[in-house]
Amino acid sequence: MTMHQRGHLLDGKTLSETIQGEIAQQVTELKKKGHRAPHLAAVLVGSDGASETYVSHKVKACERVGFESTLVRLPDTIVEQELMDVIDELNNDDNIDGFIVQLPLPKHIRVDKVLERIKPSKDVDGFHPINTGRMVANLPAYKPATPDGIVEMINRFNIPTQGCHVVVIGRSLIVGTPISLLLSRDGYPGDATVTLCHRYTKDLASYTRRADILIVAVGIPGFITADMVKEGATVIDVGITRVADESKKSGFSLKGDVAFEEVAPKAAFITPVPGGVGPMTIASLLKNTLLAAKGAVYGK
Repeated sequence: MTMHQRGHLLDGKTLSETIQGEIAQQVTELKKKGHRAPHLAAVLVGSDGASETYVSHKVKACERVGFESTLVRLPDTIVEQELMDVIDELNNDDNIDGFIVQLPLPKHIRVDKVLERIKPSKDVDGFHPINTGRMVANLPAYKPATPDGIVEMINRFNIPTQGCHVVVIGRSLIVGTPISLLLSRDGYPGDATVTLCHRYTKDLASYTRRADILIVAVGIPGFITADMVKEGATVIDVGITRVADESKKSGFSLKGDVAFEEVAPKAAFITPVPGGVGPMTIASLLKNTLLAAKGAVYGK
């Protein structure tokens, strides 16, 4: 594969399958040693279409790598305390190594309260403040799955980062803030100079045009156009939005934050949507669950 042709696709789907194969191998070895399979649980509140899709992808991925999985479905009318009780049960269930509460949650439930209720040693989404703090301090931690997946993608595709200018658009604790920390770290994949942009950044295009690596997580379809990207940049698109599309059986198509068709010819590397960052997120979630099963972060 030539690394310098324009628009070289960062195929997250194939890479994720490779990583899942490696995880499946480790699960086989764990079982040979007499351990049970790692067990991931997912809590789904309500029936948001996109959330349903994401959770079903996660459950299927568990089956592929030989994990046990449990899906806890709750109505969107559930009161906060009832959800807390479910979280407590999962925290105390020794057969479950890690679990996630799928976001977004209904408006009447406080997300921060929910995330803080999850035991840090089972928080395989990496959203608990203790895991965030450990990650900031460069201690063993469950890193949030999307930034961790992006770092792994950069690593496996050998994309240079040392001394490079990385521009991140979006400052959420789920993607933007952690990826900016991870890529500024000492060692590869890191040693980059990172600029974190957001809705109040003035003249955003003046930053994006200087980016060697542009990471976009704003949730606005087609937000980044060709005139905002430097020739030869690496473009990583985290956005995924359902857009009405009558030509599709589902009635919608999935669009990224980057106008792919016009940006790809200028980019050295670019992630597709779908099939880029999304599958890498799932690979990282499985990796965190395997770490939890082994007690590799918090001990057994």
